Amino acid sequence: MLPSQRMHALGLISQQPHFSPFLLLYLYVGHFLARWGARMWEFSIGLYMIHIFPDSLLLPAVYGVVESASTALFGPVVGQLVDSLTYVKVLRFWLLAQNLSFIVAGGTVIALLVYADLKSTNFMAFVLLVILTNVSGAVGVLSTLAGTILIERECVSVCLVYWLLTSAYNGIPPLHEMNQKRVSRLPPMPEESPSTHQEKISLLSEAGNDSELSENSWKRKIIGRIFKNSYVSAWRVYFQQDVVLPGVALALIYFTVLSFGTLMTATLEWEGIPAYIIGIARGVSATIGIAATFLYPTFQARISTLRMGLWSIWSQWTCVLVCVASIWVQNNLISAYVLMGGVASSRLGLWMFDLSVIQQMQDQVSESDRIIVGVVQNSLQSFMDLTTYIMGVIVANPQQDSTACTITACGSTSFTLISCFFFSHGF
Repeated sequence: MLPSQRMHALGLISQQPHFSPFLLLYLYVGHFLARWGARMWEFSIGLYMIHIFPDSLLLPAVYGVVESASTALFGPVVGQLVDSLTYVKVLRFWLLAQNLSFIVAGGTVIALLVYADLKSTNFMAFVLLVILTNVSGAVGVLSTLAGTILIERECVSVCLVYWLLTSAYNGIPPLHEMNQKRVSRLPPMPEESPSTHQEKISLLSEAGNDSELSENSWKRKIIGRIFKNSYVSAWRVYFQQDVVLPGVALALIYFTVLSFGTLMTATLEWEGIPAYIIGIARGVSATIGIAATFLYPTFQARISTLRMGLWSIWSQWTCVLVCVASIWVQNNLISAYVLMGGVASSRLGLWMFDLSVIQQMQDQVSESDRIIVGVVQNSLQSFMDLTTYIMGVIVANPQQDSTACTITACGSTSFTLISCFFFSHGF
């Protein structure tokens, strides 16, 4: 780093306001509660839909179609908005939109549950409530996506960089003494006379009006550009990356009903599995995923990232075979437990494969394109979720879940072979 750049960096650090150490704790707690609410809604909506419309997966599948389609279509636009707006504006949009959308969706679901005979007495009102529930849930998912980008990808990087700079600044005495001498040489601020103060206020008010007009015109230009160019440009940036093939391979794995999503939750509820058992299985699945997060650095240090990706994808495929084997179990209760066990154990390979691909993206994608690439990757995965829910609409009878499971297994085999081809050639 050049001396002038070092002095500029020290000046920026010295000008940073000192925040309370509890603010970071509040950030984590608030993000945890927001994500908890989103996950609770994701888990419960399948139970509600199968209760509202029994003996059919139509309503859970339609809800999944709307949710996945909104993320796949408008995900790049959300990424462009997050990239162009300030963190404070994104934070306000995220919390306000998510809370309002879930409140509206929860109210409509309560109305559907209370007035259970509404579909026979007033079918039009029933359809309108279902549409409002789906749209509100989709808005909540999009706002959650914006918060995920802000907190999990942007603010973590900012906090890490700031912590590294301040640690270097406070830990090296010559840098601290150099900055103290520089600050002591700064001239004091002169006192202002009343006339000068009034003139400055008038100038600032005029400048504020001009800046407000320019800001409004700037907002209009941004909105026009977003609806015209952001979607196409985001996908163009994504396909220009060297890691596009591993990203596509990762997205293809999301074409599955073998997850604790809306369809599988509704199917297990229809088979008579208690909701608390489904919740426990979902928690075990998440715990295995967290364990994979901690195990990945250890395994990756012993073998390369490419071999780690190959091992994880084959591990995930083996667990999918266990899920397929549950089809031939005669006892429905045992079959459901085998299915849940196979799905939960498959999270180990799936999360490690996800981490291996994400690591390649972090290493090979430039920082300026990282947000857009991440959002497009999320949209691509949502598109594969969309195809899964479309299959659920076609195969809406819960008694035909073996058909969807077999299709998922065949697709998983194909995606595993494609992923092995990508990883064996080193991207």
